[in-house]
Amino acid sequence: MIIFIATLQVKPGKEKEFESLQQELSKLTHDSEPDTHVYDVIRHREKKGHYVVYARFKDQAAFELHQGTPFHDRLVPPILATLSADMDLQFYEFVG
Repeated sequence: MIIFIATLQVKPGKEKEFESLQQELSKLTHDSEPDTHVYDVIRHREKKGHYVVYARFKDQAAFELHQGTPFHDRLVPPILATLSADMDLQFYEFVG
């Protein structure tokens, strides 16, 4: 399995836009990518504008499929435009 954790800082006032776009991306991912086991977006309880995206893919092919979907191409640029800094994207391997 391939896992990524993306830490994102959203510009003040752009939180609702970011969340809306991410919710759409998450729903479309879950609905159309059976080999994407998890695609969750979480918001920090105390740090305003601080989010994490956690995604778990069956394998490299599932990750590449996710990256190549038309909805990914449509939604990611406006998501990135809401950020106040580059996202911290880290890749992991499933242990258990």
